[in-house]
Amino acid sequence: MSASESESLAAWRAAWPQALAAWSRFTRLQDPRLCETRVEAAAEGLTGSFAMIRLADQRVVIDLPEVARLGLQAYSLEILAHEIGHHVLAPATATDHARLLARIRRALPTLEAHAPMVANLYTDLLINDRLQRQCGLRMGDIYRRLAAQQEPSDQGDASSVWQLYMGIYEQLWQEPPGSLGGPTDDTELRGDAWLGARVIRVYASEWLEGAGRFAMLLLPRLLETVKDLRVNALMDTRDAGQGTHPAGLDRLEDDEMAPVPHPASDPRITGELSIAEESAPADTRQEAHTDAHSPSGGQAREPFEYGEILRAAGLDLDDHQIAVRYYRERALPHLIRYPTRPQPQSLELLPEGLEPWEPGDPLDAVDWLQSLMQSPSVVPGVTTVQRIHGLAPELEPQAEPVDLDLYVDSSGSMPNPQQRTSFLTLAGAVIALSALRVGAHVQATLWSGKHQYLQTSGFVRSEEDILKVLTGYFGGATAFPIHRLRDTYENRPAHARAVHILHISDDGITTMFEQDENGKSGWTVAAQALRAARGGGTMALNLFSPLPASLANTGASGWTGDLLRARDAGWHIHVVRDMAELLAFAREFSRQHYVPIRRGTDS
Repeated sequence: MSASESESLAAWRAAWPQALAAWSRFTRLQDPRLCETRVEAAAEGLTGSFAMIRLADQRVVIDLPEVARLGLQAYSLEILAHEIGHHVLAPATATDHARLLARIRRALPTLEAHAPMVANLYTDLLINDRLQRQCGLRMGDIYRRLAAQQEPSDQGDASSVWQLYMGIYEQLWQEPPGSLGGPTDDTELRGDAWLGARVIRVYASEWLEGAGRFAMLLLPRLLETVKDLRVNALMDTRDAGQGTHPAGLDRLEDDEMAPVPHPASDPRITGELSIAEESAPADTRQEAHTDAHSPSGGQAREPFEYGEILRAAGLDLDDHQIAVRYYRERALPHLIRYPTRPQPQSLELLPEGLEPWEPGDPLDAVDWLQSLMQSPSVVPGVTTVQRIHGLAPELEPQAEPVDLDLYVDSSGSMPNPQQRTSFLTLAGAVIALSALRVGAHVQATLWSGKHQYLQTSGFVRSEEDILKVLTGYFGGATAFPIHRLRDTYENRPAHARAVHILHISDDGITTMFEQDENGKSGWTVAAQALRAARGGGTMALNLFSPLPASLANTGASGWTGDLLRARDAGWHIHVVRDMAELLAFAREFSRQHYVPIRRGTDS
């Protein structure tokens, strides 16, 4: 490293505490990654821009060679303070980043792909305006420097998005038209720049609400092809969400579906609010200007929309991984009291020794002290250990959870849970996560046509493995894997824990009663499974109409007759087609199968 490079690196390190103090003397973040080569920057995930943030580990990454190429070495304090602003002000968290993108996407019909860019420009304006006006930093000089470095031909190729963006800064900071690269002769662009500046100032403390208005302002300009390299160079939040777990995205927010006004039609921006309205609380003003017939809060997103938001936030996930997150998030608020069985005597745990801890075991079971004593470099599944406990009898009775054996129909008649909401899949997720919560083990099997099935490796405790099976999709023929049910319970020990068998299907579940490959009747296999499981059996089915009250005197045949016969044989059958029926099923499941620990209770 040369002496000049060493001095430059020292200057950036010295600027870091000052940049933190620009926001608050209590601001704390990890030290920035100051990349001295392009290769190092690429390894950190930084390409196309000279700076970026990562919300997963609260990091700021700077590409020093790119900063030098742009002639911005003297602005280390301003650049670092700006990146810190993304962690402190906007978007600040992975969840708010995703919420911001969701609102902007709704304001960009057919152009949703531009939402990450619009969100980046919007949050940059919020941050830079605060740093320039309240902290006295030279944010305007950075853009003036960038504008001065452009060749005349490049100036002529500036997109209208870039000109509008620079025009907003000129309005915010009362700079002469064109001094930062904004419009000079275009009256319409200058008018839009004024509206954009008003959005930034009016909604500075309610920036999520103002996001849709800003997107509406840019929408006509996005109809042009945006290939301005100057815009791309500023995209420091493009992949900010990579590795994060935004929460709360499965449902629309209260005001998210309300029509988004153009800034020119917003009384708060144009100054047409009456004095009484202006002095009213923000939530009161919002109610006054929201369509009374707009959808109420609590409406759920579809899985494909949920996935598009996550991808826009920078998460690299496939449809199956997105579905796992979606159904986990939707199921958690509806977990039920899962069935347990009272045992004659409870047993007290006594520590006896150590055994390997492997991925899928409970995280809180790791004995970190012993793991570190074995090796200072912790490798999950290799050097991690957990404490073995023996059992000593106590006087109090103990409740033992019932394990869950889950069979999920994935034939062509079933909805693809990765594309749109499947309430059957959601029902399975509610029951499975409830089972895991009380310490039960779950075996999950996904099935469709003959030889089309996927299952967990027996009864497991891994939430991820179970949801992967539950949210999978084949879309083939319909043939229940009778051999899986037979093999699970054919030689099950009598002392094994009780199991509840749950089928998620439609009328195709009746293929379970056909003959297996050995010619054995499926009715016999199902009856043996119920006896060996000792925890009961349930079918959550997507049927067009409810079943008759009884098999007698109905003359029912086909799949209706089979289901009535199955019900008489001990299977609990529930129709699940929407959220109301799902919640009713979950409550009824808990009522029917929960065994109270104390005598006289039924809750």
